[in-house]
Amino acid sequence: MINWGIIGCGKVTEQKSGPAFNKVAGSRLVAVMRRNKSLAEDYARRHNVPRYYSDPDELINDNEVNAVYIATPPGSHAEYAIRALKAGKPVYIEKPMAANYRECVMINEMAELTGIPVYVAYYRRTLPGFRLIKKLIDAGEIGKPRFANFQIYNYSSEDEKAGNLPWRVIPEISGAGHFFDLGSHQLDFLDYLFGPVLKVSSLAANQGQLYKAEDFVAASFLFRDNIAGTGVWSFSVSREANRDYFEIAGEKGIIKTSTFTYDPIVLVNSAGTQEFVNEKPENIQFYLIEQIVRALSDGGDVVSTGVTAARTSWVLDEVVREYYKGTGLKK
Repeated sequence: MINWGIIGCGKVTEQKSGPAFNKVAGSRLVAVMRRNKSLAEDYARRHNVPRYYSDPDELINDNEVNAVYIATPPGSHAEYAIRALKAGKPVYIEKPMAANYRECVMINEMAELTGIPVYVAYYRRTLPGFRLIKKLIDAGEIGKPRFANFQIYNYSSEDEKAGNLPWRVIPEISGAGHFFDLGSHQLDFLDYLFGPVLKVSSLAANQGQLYKAEDFVAASFLFRDNIAGTGVWSFSVSREANRDYFEIAGEKGIIKTSTFTYDPIVLVNSAGTQEFVNEKPENIQFYLIEQIVRALSDGGDVVSTGVTAARTSWVLDEVVREYYKGTGLKK
């Protein structure tokens, strides 16, 4: 039985991940931790978790906990992951894996030293719709892939306009701006489809001037076989401009869908147009957690590891490196 403990039982754990630990066979959630003890107690009560803590070391050293899920903001991922690995406990880390690539390397070095596995919550690699996209490409439905393109346009929140900044736009906590939070999913999925990025070109800027992190990114990527990727991420446009678009074009066809709104997957090629359901599970991390539990219990591969996730963090850092070098901000 894999007995999980959660460090950081905040919003992401309410539905996306937390309940899945008790739904997967051979898995259960036995302890949670949050700095605010009353919030930890409230979470434990609502989710029927036996124990709660306000000190991460108490959870890590809980004798019943034999795997740790780290769901704090990225700025503390490396610290907690390394502590858990030193305690001999596998870790499952929210994405992005850490605040920067350097910290990812630190985690992976400790994993190699201890022989304890690291997994990262890039769950799109296991979702049926996104696996279908890979299957269609691998089956040659669009011929040789030429390029992938992402467009994410979003508006500034009222809190951001009022100066009540969410941690996602505070680089010391998140690593950068919203691009790290959302773009990481997309870049990791490209890694899943095409392998590691070989080259990065980018422009990052702050157009809204509501916070110090970047709020606009335009980037291009090169993969093996001259497959290209492009993306535009903007977080200070009007509500009317909102967009979530994702396409992969090949020599013989194109696949079109979205990343976060789970629009149908549309395949257009010489055979015509086909539309597929893009399933969104009730607990979106279920399939990845199931894969991790199986690997920890009986062996087997997991599609999202510290190694694959670190590659995505390297790309994220490369995209915004010039921006942060120019502003002098620490990240």
